[in-house]
Amino acid sequence: MLSHPSSARRGNLIAAFGMTIAIFATIFLYAQGSLANRGYIFIALIIGTVSGWVVAKKVKMTSMPEMVSLFNGMGGACAMLISIIEFNHLQTGEVQTGNPTGLYIAIIAGLIIGTISFAGSIIAYLKLSGKLKDINFKGQHIFNLILLILVISGAVATYNTSESNFLMFFYATFVLSLLYGIFFVLPIGGADMPVVISLLNSFTGVAAASGGFMYDNKVMLTGGILVGAAGTLLTILMCNAMNRSLLNVVIGSFGGTKSGSAAGREHGTYKEISVSDTAMVMSYANKVIIVPGYGLAVAQAQHTCHELEKLLGDKGVEVKYAIHPVAGRMPGHMNVLLAEADVPYEKLMEMEEANEEFKTTDVVLILGANDVVNPAAKTDPQSPIYGMPILDVQLAKTVIVNKRSMKPGYAGIENELFFQPKTSMLFGDAKKVLQDLCNEVKSI
Repeated sequence: MLSHPSSARRGNLIAAFGMTIAIFATIFLYAQGSLANRGYIFIALIIGTVSGWVVAKKVKMTSMPEMVSLFNGMGGACAMLISIIEFNHLQTGEVQTGNPTGLYIAIIAGLIIGTISFAGSIIAYLKLSGKLKDINFKGQHIFNLILLILVISGAVATYNTSESNFLMFFYATFVLSLLYGIFFVLPIGGADMPVVISLLNSFTGVAAASGGFMYDNKVMLTGGILVGAAGTLLTILMCNAMNRSLLNVVIGSFGGTKSGSAAGREHGTYKEISVSDTAMVMSYANKVIIVPGYGLAVAQAQHTCHELEKLLGDKGVEVKYAIHPVAGRMPGHMNVLLAEADVPYEKLMEMEEANEEFKTTDVVLILGANDVVNPAAKTDPQSPIYGMPILDVQLAKTVIVNKRSMKPGYAGIENELFFQPKTSMLFGDAKKVLQDLCNEVKSI
């Protein structure tokens, strides 16, 4: 059901219902704790349910990426806390097992991966919400590599040390994992953020699978493996869509850098177009393709965009949407945005299909997208996004770009498209511009 927008809402409700059954079955049919313990559990359930409900109801569609990061971080924190608690049980001898080495590996793996996922997700949340900037310093990659080596060394040392140093090495490994999770995500930003979110999601799944090994719980193990595998596959697919390796994304961090060649080159002048001229051009076109970006999400203009699409359709204009795999701030961000506005799924085109359609398109309307339509990815070997597959909007007869200003996109690099002869700039807030376009189209 989650594979199609029309059934995804029902799929989510069924999944939530299944989780509710699992929670109560665990409490009443499996757990051996006292009634007092169950009381604490229900207090925690009430606090978590109310908090999650309120936050999810209040969150705007523009803030969905940071909400996903925050929720994912909570999953990592859960795996981290489970590992800390079970390590204390192992250390005090409360756990009886025939394979202490295997149990220790599951505990330490859950601790390291869960902690990295938690810390990294919180940093991603802060960066996506604009509360934290990308932080780069000289030798950062070497520093991160040393931190990772120390984390692994701490895990090995914990297993091999004497009982008197057991806790010290374990908690040192925990702190080092926390630091690595922070510094791992700090330099990464821009167009790489969707990949990082997907990667951290897979980390949380693997950490949960470690909990399944700890408790010999097949359901927990299977669920964790499913999440970990799905997150890993999505990460690989997104890296392929950017024509970059995962290692390049992790250590390259082009989101926080500027393009030396782009920044130092004179692009020429751009031309503006009025709302009325835009409405006229689009109304008399045969085919229009809309390219949504983060600017559309910021303006919360998805419903107005759908209204414009319907008005043009009533005039006999064929309207479709071109979706880049890494548009927005999280995987599938634009798909979620347009689905909320009830845009028919059949009108959404993936990058490969859209690039074939641009050749026969009269007008392309770009709403807040920047890096995913930047020709520098194909023409400028010095650009940090060189080699990244883009939407070939420049193949259309006319390109109209809606932006607030000429400032570079989130990846921090100039866009050559804005200065091409067939491109016109339509400045303003996406929602206001689209509302004005709708009024103009109605009057034609």
